[in-house]
Amino acid sequence: MQRLRSTVDPRSRSYAANRQVVEHALKELQGHLDGALGGGGPKYVERHRARGRMLPRERIELLVDLGSPLVELSPLAAAGTSFPTGASVVTAIGVVSGAECVIIANDPTVRGGAINPISVTKILRAMDICRENRLPLIFLVESGGADLPSQGEFYLRGGNQFRHLTQMSAAGVPSIALVFGNATAGGAYVPGMSDYTILIKGQSKVFLGGPPLVKMATGEDSDDETLGGAEMHARTSGVCDYLAVDEMDGIRIARDIVAHLGWRKLGPAPGPVTEPLEDPEELLGIASADPKVPFDVREVLARVVDGSEFDEFKSNYGPALICGWARIHGYLVGILANQAGVLFSEEAEKAAQFIQLANQMDQPLIFLHNCTGFIVGAEYERKGIVKDGAKMINAVANSTVPHIALMAGASYGAGNYGMSGRPYNPRFAFSWPTARVAVMGGPQLAGVLSIVARQSAASQGKPFDEAADEQMKQTIEAQIENESTAIWNTARIYDDGIIDPRDTRHVLGVALSATHSAEVKGAPGYGVFRM
Repeated sequence: MQRLRSTVDPRSRSYAANRQVVEHALKELQGHLDGALGGGGPKYVERHRARGRMLPRERIELLVDLGSPLVELSPLAAAGTSFPTGASVVTAIGVVSGAECVIIANDPTVRGGAINPISVTKILRAMDICRENRLPLIFLVESGGADLPSQGEFYLRGGNQFRHLTQMSAAGVPSIALVFGNATAGGAYVPGMSDYTILIKGQSKVFLGGPPLVKMATGEDSDDETLGGAEMHARTSGVCDYLAVDEMDGIRIARDIVAHLGWRKLGPAPGPVTEPLEDPEELLGIASADPKVPFDVREVLARVVDGSEFDEFKSNYGPALICGWARIHGYLVGILANQAGVLFSEEAEKAAQFIQLANQMDQPLIFLHNCTGFIVGAEYERKGIVKDGAKMINAVANSTVPHIALMAGASYGAGNYGMSGRPYNPRFAFSWPTARVAVMGGPQLAGVLSIVARQSAASQGKPFDEAADEQMKQTIEAQIENESTAIWNTARIYDDGIIDPRDTRHVLGVALSATHSAEVKGAPGYGVFRM
């Protein structure tokens, strides 16, 4: 493979300016993360600890293998919304007893672990990752059930998690429920439908209706322990498979269960791992602060791929999109990376062929986004940009090898689709802090609306209000600027998390390893390509 040579000058003004913007964005991210890590706030954290219980991330740390890699998913879900940052649940990929697992942990310090609309989206996304990548699921349960004031927004959709549990079991993907506290109402079906259930003596409570509801519905007087305590479920109902004496014992039992699974990956094992020869620290200043300014994506690859080696495909054709083969943490992958913002017909055709080759060889694909969309204009329409772009999207949509998307810069319009953005169900999607995702840039969108309004006024013979038009453009630009940011998108779980650019290689390595738990197999065929 070709050795990628770097020409980055960390002393240059452009590098310093880019780095300053990224560092500012990372500081902003840390503020949101601190909010998520703080749970429901000091009062509720102290109350939880006073009961002798651990916080969700502490439980996860004890559950996973010491020193093993762990990636938290969507930690900033709900940031900037009316719901608490983190959405009252922690999701992650971690190694437990040697097997990569998806972990879902309720945060009982946030409104008792109540589930809100964004919590449901976050949980269902984690369960999709389980199913698509054939990863065992460990559910650390402690929740009072639905957030009742907002239940109308998610009640029906929330029932999918129980369907997922049963379908995962039928597909041979195991699930383990470790109940630390309440598993109430619909939440009782999590332990009820998991393959293995662990309850903690004197602490776990599992019931469809608590004592107040039972009293209202039937007139029966009862208490938590009699109605749904751990010992009752272990000795009488059979809901409990393993009875733990305390939280530490419950975690030990969960680790033992995973060990007894004898879990084996179905995908090929990685080859030898070689660290990049270029410094990943320099990734902070490589991506342009201005999404309209392209950057050399080879400089990114030189700091991400093994040995900084990259075998480029069709290097002289369609230069705005780089395609080629490399290894990341020993896994052989195909990479599609935007070198310039716009995709032309040549880039689309090149991508379609490359994606077919990757499927022919059963190799995962990494899509590195910095794309403002497909080219527009009369000349390009005559050359067939619609049918050529359709070929690329056809190839992406029907590809069955794992896709991993990284929004490093802009990801606008149909370019997001062609580069396997979230609508095309990549196995994982991550963003850099300064990434932008939208139908188009704010000035472009505002300008389009202005032209349409001006034409409408002219067709009706009405005067055009220039002042109102200028106000509209400013409002639209501000709205799009806000709604295209990485924070706005990750808050709504349009990606699986914002990552520090310096961690890119390791996050991709964990994601690739997770995808290889399932079989890695290319598509046997495609839809009709319009030639």
